[in-house]
Amino acid sequence: MKSLMVDEKFPAEVLSDAVVLYSDSAILKARLTAPKMEHYLEKEPYVELTEGINLVFYSEDGEITSHLTANYAINYERQDRMEAKGDVVFINEVGEKLNTEHLIWNQKEERIYSEEFVKITTADEIIWGEGFESNQSFTNFKIKHIKGTILVED
Repeated sequence: MKSLMVDEKFPAEVLSDAVVLYSDSAILKARLTAPKMEHYLEKEPYVELTEGINLVFYSEDGEITSHLTANYAINYERQDRMEAKGDVVFINEVGEKLNTEHLIWNQKEERIYSEEFVKITTADEIIWGEGFESNQSFTNFKIKHIKGTILVED
């Protein structure tokens, strides 16, 4: 009788109602909360957030600059890179909103980007296209391939 081998990975840690603070030189840069966090200690360690995330970015003086939510995220620890997936919403301090299904946060470079379809809603227009790049405060952004724009009337 042959034994059946299953290549299943199990987390080293599982946290409920997790809170992770990202800082640099004792200055808070971001705060992530998640209902469930699973930490895998593989050759390339990662953290999987299967029940959604709420990620808040801060300025150097502690003010909230932007806010990101998603249904799922995976954080590749050695690469300082997080991928957010599923109903991703990114909002800045003036209320401009990005919607997409996939977004990447490069923590070292403090950049957020996507190669997927994106829609940005501002006070006076809705812009959609393919590909997006921004600073993590979502104050300096561009859509790589704009597909359309709709002006919003007051």
